[in-house]
Amino acid sequence: MIVRFVKLELQSQYIADFKRLTAGEKEEIIAFEGCSFLEILQDVNNENLFFSHSHWASEEALNAYRDSAFFRGNWEQVKQWFAAKPEAWSLER
Repeated sequence: MIVRFVKLELQSQYIADFKRLTAGEKEEIIAFEGCSFLEILQDVNNENLFFSHSHWASEEALNAYRDSAFFRGNWEQVKQWFAAKPEAWSLER
């Protein structure tokens, strides 16, 4: 199993948009083959800082999601809201 963390720092004016987008797409992401868990966390001391935490059956499943039209469309939307370059970690459990 792969546990994935992605750190996202957003521009302040896009925080509400990001929350709406991720709340509306959570079930679609979990429906991808190999995804069993997803949560979006917001830092308690820096409201611009978010982390996605997801569980994937394998690196191949994660990469299939990252190569999907759904992900590419989502990423095109969200990347314009970033205040800093995202960071990501894939960890084995």
